[in-house]
Amino acid sequence: MSLPNSGVELIERVAERWRWFVYRVRFHPWTTHELPRILGGLMDYARLMRLDRPIGIWLLLWPTLWALWISSRGKPGPRTFIIFVAGTVLMRSAGCAINDYADRSFDPRVARTKDRPLAAGRISTLEALILFAVLSFSALMLALQLNRSTLLLAVAGGFLAISYPFVKRFLPVPQMYLGVTFGWGIPMAFEAQLEQVPRVAWLLLLANVLWVTVYDTIYAMVDRDDDIKIGVRSTAILFGDSDRHIIALLQFMTLASLYLVGRMIHMGNWYLAGLGAGAAFFVYQLWLIRNRDRDACFRAFLNNNYFGLAVFLGMALEYQFAR
Repeated sequence: MSLPNSGVELIERVAERWRWFVYRVRFHPWTTHELPRILGGLMDYARLMRLDRPIGIWLLLWPTLWALWISSRGKPGPRTFIIFVAGTVLMRSAGCAINDYADRSFDPRVARTKDRPLAAGRISTLEALILFAVLSFSALMLALQLNRSTLLLAVAGGFLAISYPFVKRFLPVPQMYLGVTFGWGIPMAFEAQLEQVPRVAWLLLLANVLWVTVYDTIYAMVDRDDDIKIGVRSTAILFGDSDRHIIALLQFMTLASLYLVGRMIHMGNWYLAGLGAGAAFFVYQLWLIRNRDRDACFRAFLNNNYFGLAVFLGMALEYQFAR
């Protein structure tokens, strides 16, 4: 194909192609039959990544933001902030894809998950694996923008995300493993900004492990009957009739760990107010799960988004007004 000899010829060619496209969209039967199918397929991909349910993104993002604010003393760089937020979204989406692949033989037998795209057969296992690979590669490209030690931590985080769906087959406390996975952005944030991971980062990670065990146990209470039938392990099954009391204890330990984090970095009243608001949300969650009703347990799980927000706001206000 020869190149156009003038700007006028180029404009004419572009106009001709646009007229052809408009004609195809308006008159060709392909639009009527194929476009809805394509859009439906894209929606299935979005559902596979749980983009229609962003609660998982928020629960993964809050501890990362805690770490970014502490490691930067309340002033994270815009570039680092964007990399970590985008990386959180990508890795959560990738984790959902590999989780559904790992659970493809279980999800059709669970009431809450039987209509997921992979379980319902609207997406193939190959498509799920390709999507996981694309998302993981995109997250790796972001991690390459950070220093080498943070990149190594990112690789370790990728291993955690891939292995979690399979670990819950035999580990009786998979929620704790998930807590490390969901909190791995904490040491990464400190390494990216300080080029070290101090003790406060590991204490913050411990607090996150405890918190994830709280809300994922509540989440597992929704599926407990189905999980028992199909042999999937969870802390909701392990704790048995003591589940609500152990959840209350874990909530207290979460708040105590976050309080110690504040003591280590000399946080003041704004931070304590954030913890107080978080404690109020924890009490509300205990009230919701008092009868172990499925819908109420799910609402309690969703309410943890406000706990993470409360802690972050207390932290951000502390750096804004008291430092």
